[in-house]
Amino acid sequence: MGKARGRVQPGMSTRAIHSSHVGVDPGDPVVPPIVQSSTFLFSGFEEDPAEVRYTRYGNNPNQASIAEKMSVLEGMEASLALGSGMAATALTFLALLRGGEHVVASRFLYGATRKLLEEELPRRGIATTFVDPESGRDWRGAVTERTRVLFLELPTNPTLRVFDPRPVAKLAEREGVSFVVDATFGSPVNLRPAELGADAVIHSATKYLGGHSDLIAGVVSGSWGLIDEVKKMLRLYGPALDPHAAWLLERGIKTLGVRMERHNQNALELARWFEAQPEVGTVTYPGLESHPDHSLAREIMDGFGGMLGIRLKGGGAAANAFLSALRVALVAPSLGGVETLVSQPRFTSHRGLSTGELEALGISEGYVRISVGIEDVEDLRNDFQVGLEASRVP
Repeated sequence: MGKARGRVQPGMSTRAIHSSHVGVDPGDPVVPPIVQSSTFLFSGFEEDPAEVRYTRYGNNPNQASIAEKMSVLEGMEASLALGSGMAATALTFLALLRGGEHVVASRFLYGATRKLLEEELPRRGIATTFVDPESGRDWRGAVTERTRVLFLELPTNPTLRVFDPRPVAKLAEREGVSFVVDATFGSPVNLRPAELGADAVIHSATKYLGGHSDLIAGVVSGSWGLIDEVKKMLRLYGPALDPHAAWLLERGIKTLGVRMERHNQNALELARWFEAQPEVGTVTYPGLESHPDHSLAREIMDGFGGMLGIRLKGGGAAANAFLSALRVALVAPSLGGVETLVSQPRFTSHRGLSTGELEALGISEGYVRISVGIEDVEDLRNDFQVGLEASRVP
C-alpha cells in the first residue's frame, strides 16, 4: 500500500464557501436561512446551562456563522461580527484598555479611527501617541509602562502605504502588549496579519468582505480571550449585526476570492495606465515598482488590492472636474464594492483636517482615491480618459 495522503489545507475560496454551516442531511438547505429572531428558547435549568442565545449578544445563528467563517479565513481562534467597522474598532479598544492606559498608533489612519483615539478615548482616560510607522525607534520610544495596545492600519487609508508589521509584532510580544491591525484594505485574500504576528485583526466588513455596497458591518478576530472581552463590550454598548445583514455578509464572503482576483487585476492595469497619462502627477498603488513599499508589499501580500490613488497636476479644481465627468465610475465614499467608486478624501474620510495635516499624510489637493470595481477594465479606462480630459482646467 502507498502512504496515506495527508490532509491538505483547503484554498481560500473553498474555505470562504464551506467553513461554516453546511447541510449534511437530505432536505437540509444548501444556503443557511435568515434567522430573523431576537431571542431563542432557554436551554434548560442545569447548574451550568449553555450560553443564553440572544441576537444582541452576537450569537444569533447568522452572526455565529460569520464568526466561524472569519476565524478560518484569518487563521485565528475566534471572531465576532458587529454592526460596523467602527463598532469593531471601538469595542476592541474598549476591551483591551482601561482608564490611565495608553495606545501607540501609526499616524496613518482612517479619519474616524484617528478621532476615536484623539477625542473619544481621552474622555475615558486613555491616551494615544501617534508615531511614524516606518520608524522602529518611534515605536520603541513611545511605549511606556502604561501602554497596552500597538495599532497599525495596513494598507493605509487613503494613501496605500504598506508598513512592515513584523517589527511591531516583536515589540508587542517583548512588551507584553496587544498588537492590533486594521486590514480592511487588504482582505484575508491578500493579507492575513495573524501570520505576521498580529494579536487582533479588524475589518470594516462593509467593504471587501460584503463586496456589494449593500450592508454595514464589522468583524474582529483574535484569541478566545480577546473575543470574550469584546463580547462583553457588545452586550453593554449594543452594536449587534442584524441577522439579515449577517446573511448578506456571508453571501458576500463566499465570492471574496473571485472578486479580489478581479479587483487586483483591474487596479494594477489601471494604475499602470494612469502612470502614462500627462494629467497625472503621481500614482499610488503598491503593485507599481514606483511605490515606496512595493518590495515589502510583494513579500507580505498575495495581491495588491483594488484601491489606488492618483494626484492630478491641476490640483483641487482638476480633481473636481475629473469626478464630475465620470459616468461609469460613481462618485461616492466607501470602497470595496463590485462597482468602481471615486472620492476625494479631503471631502470624505479625512474631512475636517487642515491643509497642513492633509499634506503631512500625503493627501494633497488633487488627490483622488479610486476603489476599482470588477467592471470591464476597458470601460473604466475609457471613462477615466474622459475624466482626465475634463481635468485640464485653465
